[in-house]
Amino acid sequence: MEQITVVISGFGPYEGVEVNPAHEVPEILAREGLEEPDVASDIDLDDVRVSIHAVPLPISFTKAWPTLLSTIEQTHPHVVIATGLKRAARGMLLERCATNLMDADRPDADNVLPDREPIDPQGPAAYWTGLPLRSIIGEFTKRDIPASLSSDAGTYVCNSLFYRLQHWATGQDRVLAGFVNFPTVTNSAHSQHGLSLRQQVAAGRSIIRQSIRYYLQPASSDLLRP
Repeated sequence: MEQITVVISGFGPYEGVEVNPAHEVPEILAREGLEEPDVASDIDLDDVRVSIHAVPLPISFTKAWPTLLSTIEQTHPHVVIATGLKRAARGMLLERCATNLMDADRPDADNVLPDREPIDPQGPAAYWTGLPLRSIIGEFTKRDIPASLSSDAGTYVCNSLFYRLQHWATGQDRVLAGFVNFPTVTNSAHSQHGLSLRQQVAAGRSIIRQSIRYYLQPASSDLLRP
């Protein structure tokens, strides 16, 4: 039986957000795994043992990546999924690109306020996600989970983490990595913004399943890139 290790990160409390899915969903997935009662999946992982590790991160330009890297170095994952919160999102946001830019209109947890600074002065302008976005979107559609593609993850801590993660991934022999934003948590079926926590956990499971499937059997049709 093949062993696949997944690391999924989220962030600590967001100001004004009572339930942060970027914290709750990784914890639930690490605790409960991928099994979903009464939900059929097209992906056969019967011969795969999946271990999921959740890691909460500080909302800090300087500390988020070292915290995630510490868990990566301890667990040696095959898949790394970083997550954040996009309050204005209607549904899941699959981030395509991390840009080499830090720019903030509010300070991070360390009171750092970068003004159009490069993340890595010697690094490339951008990195593309390694996640199979086309197949993830396809599973979301089958499961009626609202989602859309995002061209980039902004210029705040989420993007900085995404960029450093992809930079690290390019130096690895074979690791899938990428970034996904959750919307706010709502219990209203007709909300213009947000999804229930149950839907967001289901989305997290879909992302992990499709990423594992792609890791085991990569195909160019799974990707969405320029």
